[in-house]
Amino acid sequence: MDEAVEVAWLDALPFDEAVRALSACCASSRWSRALATGRPYRTWAALLDAANEAAAELEWTDVLEALCAHPAIGSRADGESREAAWSRSEQSGMDGAARQVADRLAELNLTYQEKFGHVFLICASGLPAEVMLRALEHRLRNDAAAERLATRAELTAITRLRLERLLAAGAQGQAQAPLQAEAQAQGVGTA
Repeated sequence: MDEAVEVAWLDALPFDEAVRALSACCASSRWSRALATGRPYRTWAALLDAANEAAAELEWTDVLEALCAHPAIGSRADGESREAAWSRSEQSGMDGAARQVADRLAELNLTYQEKFGHVFLICASGLPAEVMLRALEHRLRNDAAAERLATRAELTAITRLRLERLLAAGAQGQAQAPLQAEAQAQGVGTA
C-alpha cells in the first residue's frame, strides 16, 4: 500500500473516528486528540513528527493514562479490540518461554510496579522473553526520573509501531470497501 494512501485514510476520517482509531496506538486522550486535531498530515514523515511531538508534550499523568491500556509483560490482553490483538502479537516472545523465565518476569513485574507505581513497559515486538527479563532487571536499577525517561521512550516506540499498523489496516480497509460494497450490491458474499 502507498504511504500517501495510508495517511490520506487517516486524514479523511471524521474527528471522533480519528480519535478512536488513534487511541489504539496510544491510549492517552491528549495524544490522540492532538493527532486528530493536527490533520491533515499528507505524509508519513509529517504524521510521525506530529506523533513524536505530541508524545514529548505529554504530562506524566497522560503517560500514566496510556500505560493503563498496557498489560504487564507476560499477561495476555483480553478482548477483541485492535489494541488487544496488537498487544498479544507484540508480546508473542512470551509464547513458549521457559517456566523459570515467565515466573521471574511475573515476580519482577510486581517489584517494578511497587517501586514505580505503574506497569513495566517495553516495546516487546520481536523480543524473546529472556531479553525482556534482562531489560526489566536492568531498569529496576533506575531511579524514578531515569525510569520515566525510559518509559516515555518505550511508549513512543510502541506508539510508532502501532501507528504504522493502524495506517496499513485502515488503508487496506478503505481499498477493500468499494469492492465489498459492489459485491454486496450484486448479492455476492465477501470474506
